Amino acid sequence: MTWKHPSSPVTKKFTVQQSVKKVMVTVFWDSRGMILLDILPKGESVNADQYCETLDRLRHAVRRKRPGLLRSGVVLQHDNTTPHMAERYRWDIIPHPAHSPDLSSSDFHLFGPLKRRTDV
Repeated sequence: MTWKHPSSPVTKKFTVQQSVKKVMVTVFWDSRGMILLDILPKGESVNADQYCETLDRLRHAVRRKRPGLLRSGVVLQHDNTTPHMAERYRWDIIPHPAHSPDLSSSDFHLFGPLKRRTDV
């Protein structure tokens, strides 16, 4: 206990709040809905090996959720990555310039509804 003068300011107690955690998510979707949501493990970064593993998971998810699509053809739009791995599976690429003033389809169709669902 400490003695204080009655006119001295009240000391404030600060509470530490946990900061918002960020998660790196790669989402693959088509007009029918989400095909794969791939969460990057904490502490890892996206590199060629990691991306190859993600595309392998995508291939399995397409086979499971969209039977026949692999035979008819898969088309990917990359908005910020090099598409060299898609060539491994002979998937077509729709390019999207990195600094284009046009919204990528993910920005328009995915992030808006996702943000609305997470804002509480």
